[in-house]
Amino acid sequence: MTSDRDALRLELRARRRSLTAPQRIAAAEGLAARLLSLPCAPTSGYVAGYWASDGEIALHAWQTRLPKGSVYCLPVLQPGTLRFAPWRFGDPLVTNRYGIPEPDVAPASLLEAADLSLIVMPLVGFDPQCHRLGMGGGWYDRALAFRLDSPAPPWLVGAAFDEQQVDALDRASWDVALDVVCTPSRTYERPASA
Repeated sequence: MTSDRDALRLELRARRRSLTAPQRIAAAEGLAARLLSLPCAPTSGYVAGYWASDGEIALHAWQTRLPKGSVYCLPVLQPGTLRFAPWRFGDPLVTNRYGIPEPDVAPASLLEAADLSLIVMPLVGFDPQCHRLGMGGGWYDRALAFRLDSPAPPWLVGAAFDEQQVDALDRASWDVALDVVCTPSRTYERPASA
């Protein structure tokens, strides 16, 4: 299963990196509209996104249109898990060990995933049942492990290009399922039986 997932990751990462700049801009706009129209979209509180890298779909169009009562957060790597920090354009950033910018804040000011209303997360691939294939490091799965046994907040939303969809993904015991996946053209909701 690991080698199949690794091969699939390579293929899907190549797909998303092959998109042109105009395709990416249009996709970010379409994604923003879908994210803002979600029934679970909060009007206040902490919401998390990510800093797009390696061809991931960008969230800037969504971030700039969030309701005034929402506080945008970015993930911050901590030993063995992710935490989240409020961030606005112009706030200082540092580069983590994967080369991804993250807020330059004191660890004491970081938020736990359970403190958030909504988390929009990147993915490499997804299926219509809202199973997510990530990069393989398990960062989100560890930070969200409390969601394995309970549908407690936050809402979990995957963000992807349409080209990242596959028919079906095997789910490992540690994989935390998404509530919703949004692409520029479609919104997928996790089936109640999943």
